Amino acid sequence: MKSSNPQVMVQAYRLLIRQMEDEFGICYPLHLGVTEAGDGEDGRIKSAIGIGTLLEDGIGDTIRVSLTEDPEFEIPVCKDLVKRYTRRDDAGSLTPHANGGPKNSAVHPIGAPTAEIPPIGHIPYSPFEYRRRVSRTLPGIGGQHVPVVMADFMQAGHIERGDLRAIGYSYDAGSDKWNIGDAAADFIYTGKKAIGFDLPGTLRPVCDHSAWLELDDQEKYIPLYQGTEYDRAGERSDTLNFIALDAADDESADLAESLKDDATIVLCIYTTHPIAMLSVRRLVMELFVRDVRCPIILAVESKDASIDEQLIHFSTEAGALLLDGMGDGVWLMNDPKKIVNTRVSGRTYLETKNNHQFLNNTSFSILQATRTRISRTEYISCPSCGRTLFDLQETTAKIRAVTHHLKGVKIAIMGCIVNGPGEMADADFGYVGSGPGKITLYRGKEVVKRGVDSAIAVEELILLLKDSGAWIDPVASPLVQAD
Repeated sequence: MKSSNPQVMVQAYRLLIRQMEDEFGICYPLHLGVTEAGDGEDGRIKSAIGIGTLLEDGIGDTIRVSLTEDPEFEIPVCKDLVKRYTRRDDAGSLTPHANGGPKNSAVHPIGAPTAEIPPIGHIPYSPFEYRRRVSRTLPGIGGQHVPVVMADFMQAGHIERGDLRAIGYSYDAGSDKWNIGDAAADFIYTGKKAIGFDLPGTLRPVCDHSAWLELDDQEKYIPLYQGTEYDRAGERSDTLNFIALDAADDESADLAESLKDDATIVLCIYTTHPIAMLSVRRLVMELFVRDVRCPIILAVESKDASIDEQLIHFSTEAGALLLDGMGDGVWLMNDPKKIVNTRVSGRTYLETKNNHQFLNNTSFSILQATRTRISRTEYISCPSCGRTLFDLQETTAKIRAVTHHLKGVKIAIMGCIVNGPGEMADADFGYVGSGPGKITLYRGKEVVKRGVDSAIAVEELILLLKDSGAWIDPVASPLVQAD
């Protein structure tokens, strides 16, 4: 089974298993992989979402990570994926927080209980097709809004304007305006701190309820409550209230149901259960059943020691839920002081100067890979083989350099004519090796130009993009006045 789209890949394998069981009464061993996943962070994230989602389902016997990089960079990604399941059989008997000690973050208060994941008689959604969970439309989140990104600044001692560059906002002092990127966060969690300057209108601050009570400008902030703290709160926001819920707590579903008619509630769902994704998915299923339509932010914390492992963890935990239509936003968090290796192995493209930028990049990359929020160009490229007729890594990097600003366009870079046209079926445009030094260019599945000299093929691809109305000249992001 092959697809470069993790969503199609996951649904296809699930359908295959159902068909085998219905027709033969047996399921043959399955080999998993997201074909032509590409390179860099995107290739790793797409692979982790597709393969990891199925491994979480208990599907898969062998795996292959397909990167447009030297082959020695593929195996570590496979190992990081597989080792997540080496202790999975014993996870149900683990004590609370046995997967890394007590949590102590915005949505992981120390002492939260771990519960067994209860069975469910009927899955209240189709795992064979994408349909986003219906949620209430609130200001900037839920309903038809694209999934949001929460930037976590809880551990920051102080927040300056320059710190927001890491999450997509660059301040221009001369004009007193903000430059907003395509991958700019929507909310920023500050913990117990207030921000001492005006934010752009597209960025909403969230703080602990106790800190919110002390603010003079409460209308600019969103309070965050820990579970039942909301019931006891005497003073609340009239517009938005965020509530952190532990999916492993037996009372979370009842609490959510009791708030189902409150049109200010956003649920930030995390879990203290060692089998995290399944725990969160089970609670969201219960919200389906009880018709709770509060928007949901998926809060995922990684305690892994390397950035490589964290990339796999975030992609699997959040990506699997997004593929099933669950989640109106993502909130990734970690403790940068505990990270031993702070650089992604192999080729990288996204600037990562600090941990905030890593989390923001990863959040938008996960949304891009699950096709739930498009913020940049998408690339489909093969890992190369003996049939490859040009330097695939160099050409992929060259094409990325001149097309990375084409938000929403899917470009395939394929090494040969044998598998290329079939495996790039999801692309808008294709660059395919068709002979020594020769390239064939595609618009969708249509051949547009054959036998293009590889020396000028990238320029010819740009002309094709222009002729097709898909090209825009690179421009700086607009400046926006601070609130």
